[in-house]
Amino acid sequence: MLRMENVTKTYKGGKKAVNNVSLDIKKGEFICIIGPSGCGKTTTMKMINRLIEPSNGKIYINNEDLLTQDAVKLRRKIGYVIQQIGLFPHMTIEENITLVPRLLKWTSDKKSKRAEELLSLVDMPKDYLNRYPNELSGGQQQRIGVLRALAANPPLILMDEPFGALDPITRDSLQEEFKRLQRSLDKTIVFVTHDMDEAIKLADRIVIMKDGEVVQFDSPEEILRNPANEFVEDFIGRERLLQGRPNVQTISQVMSKNPISISGKQTPANALKLMKQSRVDSLLVTDEAGILKGYIDLESIDRNRSLESIDSLVKPSLHKVQEDALIRDTIHRLLKRGVSYSPVVNSQDKLVGIVTRASLVDMVYDSIWGEEESVAAGGVNHE
Repeated sequence: MLRMENVTKTYKGGKKAVNNVSLDIKKGEFICIIGPSGCGKTTTMKMINRLIEPSNGKIYINNEDLLTQDAVKLRRKIGYVIQQIGLFPHMTIEENITLVPRLLKWTSDKKSKRAEELLSLVDMPKDYLNRYPNELSGGQQQRIGVLRALAANPPLILMDEPFGALDPITRDSLQEEFKRLQRSLDKTIVFVTHDMDEAIKLADRIVIMKDGEVVQFDSPEEILRNPANEFVEDFIGRERLLQGRPNVQTISQVMSKNPISISGKQTPANALKLMKQSRVDSLLVTDEAGILKGYIDLESIDRNRSLESIDSLVKPSLHKVQEDALIRDTIHRLLKRGVSYSPVVNSQDKLVGIVTRASLVDMVYDSIWGEEESVAAGGVNHE
C-alpha cells in the first residue's frame, strides 16, 4: 500500500536527517516509528505527505509515485493528526471535522451526514457538532482531531505523537479507541511515537530508527524476542525484554470465562440474592443480548430496594478491556487506575470474561521467574 525506496533527506552542509530508508507497508497495517530524539522519525513521516520534500528516493501509494503529484492535492488524500490537535477555535466541531470534505467541494448534506457518522464512532452525542473546541475536554478535542483525519475517508493516516500531551488515563483510553477504529475501518496508519509501551500496544510492526537509519523493522513480538543489536536492547529496556521472553499472550487466554453478572431488568432483591450467593459486593450488568452496560454495588442496591429493576442504578464500567488486549497492557492499566479487576468484552462489547489484578500479576511472575526458580531448585537437588 505504501512503499519507500531508498529515501534520503539531506540538509544544507550535507547533514543527512534520513539516510536510505526503505519500507514496505501493507494495506490495513498499523506501523509505529520510534527512536531517540533526532533519529529522523518525524522527518520520515512528513516526507510521505511531502510536508518535507525528500532529497533522493521514491515514495509510492498503491504504486503511484507521490513525487509526481500535486503536493496540495496529495495532502487532501492523506489524513494527518498532530499532538497539538490544531482545531480551529472559531469553527464548530462539525466545521472542523468536515474541513477537507469542504475543500473537496462535498455537498452540505453529504458533509453533515459524514460528521454525524464519525461522531457516533467515538460515542459522542450528535449535539456536539454545534459546539466549539473550547467547550470540549482535551481528550474530546483529540478525538475530533482523529475524526477530521478520517473525514474524507483517506486510505492512509499519518499521526505525529497524537496522544503525547494527554494525561495517562485519557491517553490509555484513546489508544484503545483508536486501535479499535483502525481495525474496524481497515485504515493504514503510520504513527510516530517516543513511547515504546505505546508502540508495542498499538503496532502491527515497529520501525526502530537511529541516526536517520532503520535499525529494525518487525513485529513487537519479534523485536522483544530477538532485538537486532545492543542499541535495540538498550532502547527497549530490560523489563520489556524479560516480559517478551514468554509467548505474548492475550487476555482471552487467561481470563475467567464465567463472570458473575446480572441483567439490568432484574429486581434489586434478585441482585442482592446473587451477591450473597456469590459472596461479592458488586455485580456486572448486561442487557438481554449480553452487552456490558456497567456495574452495580451493594450500597446503591440497598438504598433502592423498592425499584422494579436495577437499570437506573447501573454505573458505567470505565475499566473494561478487549479480549484481544495484551496481558502486559492490562496489568499496566489496572495498576495505573488502581482497580482490582476488569470486565473483558469482545468486539461487539459483549461480556465474555473477567480478569483480576492478583491473577495477572501472579501469572506474569510465574512466566518470568518460574523457570529460573526451577533451574535453581534443580541445581540444589543435583548437588
